[in-house]
Amino acid sequence: MDIERIIFWVFAVILVFAAGRVITVRNPVHAAMHLVLAFFTCAGLWLLLEAEFLAITLVLVYVGAVMVLFLFVVMMLDINMSPLREGFVRYLPLGVIIALVVFSEMFAVVGVKYFGSDVIAIPERHGADYSNVRELGSVLYTDYVYPFEIASVILLVAIIAAIALTMRKRPGTKSQNVAQQVAVKSTDRVRVVKMMSEEKQGSSVRD
Repeated sequence: MDIERIIFWVFAVILVFAAGRVITVRNPVHAAMHLVLAFFTCAGLWLLLEAEFLAITLVLVYVGAVMVLFLFVVMMLDINMSPLREGFVRYLPLGVIIALVVFSEMFAVVGVKYFGSDVIAIPERHGADYSNVRELGSVLYTDYVYPFEIASVILLVAIIAAIALTMRKRPGTKSQNVAQQVAVKSTDRVRVVKMMSEEKQGSSVRD
């Protein structure tokens, strides 16, 4: 067994352990830190596959931006996750069944036939001028251009739906009216009240 295969199995074990801890640990901060570990380990596996662009994108985008935002929101909200985890054991069988179905679907779609070692382009087969980004872009915008466009449309619909759900008016909630805030005058917000000085108040009390 060569060193690359040993590193792969070490990284694979760490990745599976970190992914399992993300959904089993009770502390949300610990779950986010295990997710960071999973992202770093996955980036290492992509480096072994000569996919440097995907690895650095995963580290910069998810670890450097998304996970920092997750940690910031979790620590600022200080959510008590214990009541939310009480039904974990009760829903565990259903979750395992759904996970097996999702895994089988992913294996059927992205199996060895499409993503095997004989399909992956490596620098030794293409010479010294091989570009990981160029190969990824050529495949993405030729063979997978329609799935790429469909995914972009789905993400756009998700963004619009999130904005619509956030901006909707619900009973019992207060919303800002920007037009009224801009058009407000000082006389509408500030009222000057005349009061007696302390000396006059003292003299009136003695009288």
